[in-house]
Amino acid sequence: MPRLSALLFLALAPWLAQAEETLRVYNWNDYIDPQVLESFQKDTGIRVEYHTFATAEELDKALRSGEAIDVAVPSHDTLPALLKDNLLRPLDFTQLPNRSHLDRQLLSKLAAVDPDNRHAVPYLWGAVGLAINTPQAEAAYGGPLPNSWSLLFDASQSQRLKSCGISLLDAPDETLAILLNYQGRNLGRTAPSQVRRAAEALHGLRPNLRYVDSERYIADLEGGRLCLAMAWVGDALRAAKAGQPVSFEVPQEGSVLFIDNLVIPAGAQHPREAHRFIDYLMQPKIAAQITAATLYPSGNADAAGFLDPALRQQPGLYPDHDTSRRLFALETPPEKLRPVVDEIWKAFRGASH
Repeated sequence: MPRLSALLFLALAPWLAQAEETLRVYNWNDYIDPQVLESFQKDTGIRVEYHTFATAEELDKALRSGEAIDVAVPSHDTLPALLKDNLLRPLDFTQLPNRSHLDRQLLSKLAAVDPDNRHAVPYLWGAVGLAINTPQAEAAYGGPLPNSWSLLFDASQSQRLKSCGISLLDAPDETLAILLNYQGRNLGRTAPSQVRRAAEALHGLRPNLRYVDSERYIADLEGGRLCLAMAWVGDALRAAKAGQPVSFEVPQEGSVLFIDNLVIPAGAQHPREAHRFIDYLMQPKIAAQITAATLYPSGNADAAGFLDPALRQQPGLYPDHDTSRRLFALETPPEKLRPVVDEIWKAFRGASH
């Protein structure tokens, strides 16, 4: 799929010449099929001004800045804070007839952070894991790799892989939740002083990393310039699709599950058009098109029937039973931990390497 620029403004097509409304959408990078945007505009006459972001912090800042945003795609763990601060508009289900196609298990999980599913529609979901270029990594490591987060969090192991390239997501909540789980703890139920102590494992990793980034690693995986990356599932599968010997692994200790959602911010200037856009994306055939382009599982249960069978059965896309048992939903750290997490991450990101 061609990379989407930070601002994709599809306003030049002739069928949009008479369009009066412009819908402003904020989504994660590489998280839609551009053809879906084009078809929506062609079918509805509504222009889409499409922005992308690479970190949850970028979206949070945009939503709190008062910037006019009509549709956004926050992860489930950020919903409680957005709802608490009245930053999301309740959905009008009467304008969302395609909501009937949504995955009821995902809706049930979401209801824990969005009561009665009033504000969020599950869009894409998946796991965080390790993207491994097996031939490169095994050559550098000196043999078969353990199926463990120790490849990152044990400095003696990450040092062996430094030469072939390691990257980490710029995702503090995910990284610390995975690290604490690897150490047998739960981030949300660990005292600040113990979180600081646990995070010392990151000091040994930092010198062995190429970088901490949630976007740059995608092209580097696809180009064979990294042998190990903490990755979102779709990015790892795209590297494999590009011809690299990359596999996506959920290590034996387990990992976090995320659900990304379509929401309408409270300050949306075009809520009617926003509902129309969300409902358009909930059509099973469109949802399948998005999964085929992004390689992330769909929040639409009926999309599977429109996926190519080979894609539907691709290892890693839809986790098998054994993998599913090792996944836990990402939780928002309690307020007392927020400053600690931010402080740890700022120091980690800024450390020289």
